Amino acid sequence: MIQSHIQLDAKGLACPMPIVKTKKAMADVAEGQVLEVQATDKGSVADLAAWSKTTGHQYIGHQEQDGVFFHYIRKCNPDVNEAADKTFEHTISNEEAVASEGLILDVREAAEFAFGHIPNAKSIPMGELQGRFNELNKDEAIYVICRTGTRSDLAAQQLVAAGFTNVYNVLPGMTGYEGELKKEVQ
Repeated sequence: MIQSHIQLDAKGLACPMPIVKTKKAMADVAEGQVLEVQATDKGSVADLAAWSKTTGHQYIGHQEQDGVFFHYIRKCNPDVNEAADKTFEHTISNEEAVASEGLILDVREAAEFAFGHIPNAKSIPMGELQGRFNELNKDEAIYVICRTGTRSDLAAQQLVAAGFTNVYNVLPGMTGYEGELKKEVQ
């Protein structure tokens, strides 16, 4: 299954209860974390996606297993625009990063990565980055990507502070990526 931070069991509940329970559970989810909602109501597929959009949270996707729908929702602060001003000065476009030699480092959550990422990208979620610097080559160009460029901006700053010198923030991020997507949803 996909990695999530918090799980919510809404199996056996009909509309609107999966949404009601999701809304209540989201209060205990930290910004950026992923909530997994387990539901048996077929209507939950459209309902939870629509609810996420109207509340400003990111509906990552869903998968079905044995009549249970596993929905993944990333908590976003609706009062904060993720496309806010970036501060990391070295940027590169999605197309340039894909065409360049080096590592594409995807710092989105594991669930976001699983539902669609650039082929050959390495996944290290933003919250794990500092503890996993040793997995990266300081001599290699690193193109950091996230959904909109905000997390990748912060990750690029962390990498440079740790001594990496050939680091670029990829803009506009996965929201603007139009190339081949690889999915690892199991």
